[in-house]
Amino acid sequence: MRAAGDAFEQRACVELERAGLTLLARNYNTRHGELDLVMRDGDTVVFVEVRYRRSASHGDAIASITASKQARLILAAQHWLAAHPQHARRPCRFDVMSYDGPPDAAHGEWLRSAFDAG
Repeated sequence: MRAAGDAFEQRACVELERAGLTLLARNYNTRHGELDLVMRDGDTVVFVEVRYRRSASHGDAIASITASKQARLILAAQHWLAAHPQHARRPCRFDVMSYDGPPDAAHGEWLRSAFDAG
């Protein structure tokens, strides 16, 4: 499953770069969790969670981002900002790139500001 996750992270990165975002970090790990992609959209730091679900039998990719997952992402983002003080005062948001369906025909959706840190 990790190979599929890597492929969809790469796909998301390419799609977001085409939309004008700039990659700052990929697979940033902390004890709180991992940030899939950290990007910049203009002056805004964007923490991107990439989710893939082959089947919706347990909910779609977006539904898999629970409140506890959001809390871990927020902590990881705070850690990243502390480690990169040049970005610490920039506005931030949390986006989700979700993919649902078979790997070769997965439907993608970009949810800007999918959840808030506050």
